[in-house]
Amino acid sequence: MKIKPYLKQVRRLSQLICLVIFLFLFRQTDYTGSDTIPYAVNILFRLDPLVLATITLAQKTFVTLLWPSFIIIGLTFLFGRCFCSWICPLGTLIDISDHFIKSPKTSVRLPYLKYVILIIILISSAFGVQLLGFADPFSLLVRGMVFSIDPVMNYLVSLFFDSVYTRGPAAFSNISEPVYEVLKTFVLPFKQSFFYLSFLSFFLLILIFIMEVFGKRFWCRNLCPLGGLLALISRLSIFKRIPVKVCKNCELCESECRMNAFDKNHYFMFEECSLCMDCLEFCPDNITTFKFSIPKNKPFVNINRRQLIVAGLTGLALPVLCRTNAMSKMPDDDLIRPPGALNETDFLASCVRCGECMKVCINNALQPLFLEKGFEGMFTPKLVPRLGYCEFNCTLCSQVCPTGALGRLNVKQKHAFIIGKAYFDKNKCMVYAEKKSCIVCEEHCPTHDKAIKFNEIKIRDVFGNPVVLKQPYVVEELCIGCGICEHICPVQGEAAIKVVGKDSKMVSRSGYT
Repeated sequence: MKIKPYLKQVRRLSQLICLVIFLFLFRQTDYTGSDTIPYAVNILFRLDPLVLATITLAQKTFVTLLWPSFIIIGLTFLFGRCFCSWICPLGTLIDISDHFIKSPKTSVRLPYLKYVILIIILISSAFGVQLLGFADPFSLLVRGMVFSIDPVMNYLVSLFFDSVYTRGPAAFSNISEPVYEVLKTFVLPFKQSFFYLSFLSFFLLILIFIMEVFGKRFWCRNLCPLGGLLALISRLSIFKRIPVKVCKNCELCESECRMNAFDKNHYFMFEECSLCMDCLEFCPDNITTFKFSIPKNKPFVNINRRQLIVAGLTGLALPVLCRTNAMSKMPDDDLIRPPGALNETDFLASCVRCGECMKVCINNALQPLFLEKGFEGMFTPKLVPRLGYCEFNCTLCSQVCPTGALGRLNVKQKHAFIIGKAYFDKNKCMVYAEKKSCIVCEEHCPTHDKAIKFNEIKIRDVFGNPVVLKQPYVVEELCIGCGICEHICPVQGEAAIKVVGKDSKMVSRSGYT
């Protein structure tokens, strides 16, 4: 069965379709006026076999959410590492970047690194430390877009159209406003978001494209752990390239191969091939083809014993280092996880740091951690009430989580799920400290039986007249820690009512009630 060169065009069409699907799902991971997201916006993470492997090792059980990953595993068993050049949106964007970044003819070859990174991630996951979010292509791409690219794009586009509307001629506004409405409906996010770590997330993503100066598909060939896992699976593939060695006095397919899929003896390494089909076009004699055949000899894995041992020991050492890091043991009263979050240990082991829960948060209340809880907590979500609060009837974050780190909640379950507790600082609250009337926090408390209530005391005003002053206090049993009270507190700077994590010891601190 001879494969014609037109399959290269089919591959490009497949890349374009998958990229459009990815961008569509990315945009749908947003509040659109409905409390339910109708699409499986997290499907790309659930298709990722590396997510399946790490979460299974971390949770010691199969997560049914991740069954779609067997589709990619099946395709890899059949066709080899086709995912990288036919489906992966990051791979497609890297190919597009080749039109702007000139790659050298002789590229850096470090193919063993992707296996080293893969082994470290898998072993660390088995011991409860989830490193996938630092190297998985989907996590890097989605997080970079969520924290930096999407907010910047919305800011710049809105700034341009606002300028045209306020400063430009009326005739321009008549044209720009309909265009802006279309962009708001189909392209731009629902709101302008602001995120911590936006610079770092952007840098980590853009670094993948900068690496192209060292060779085409440098990230995919040398560093991508998902590519390493698919390479191992593809060793059993029955779809093979013919011939298995470059022709004498030609070597064109080897010199032009974007994946450097030939060893030093000029033999083809199928596990390194992403089925881009370029070699069909390069071959001047049209003898290169792909066909189904049973593999006779399994190719060697491009990693030696010493590298394997180093990777294994590193994978074992990292969990120990994380658990003996003093920073991870420091009490953090401000750590408020999203509703539905597993216990802290399981949450850290299950979260892939994709940023989707933070993107979909209506009030921009969820923000990524940096090093507050050590390296293992980096990029995981926390609620920052002063920036935004957890909407009482919203369950969107639990709907988009691809791994179950945030358990799926219905509205009734959400109303009962405790993420934190609120406490008053009597030294800051104007009712206690200044004897001024304020009931803002009680008015906004969303729980059915108000978690903020009042004690009435009689005082005298400046004229000596007796008045009743309502002093607020928190009924701890009714508070769920949504953070709206802290968010709307009119005290400047740090709020007079503080929402802390549900495991915080703040209740015993003086000055709080």
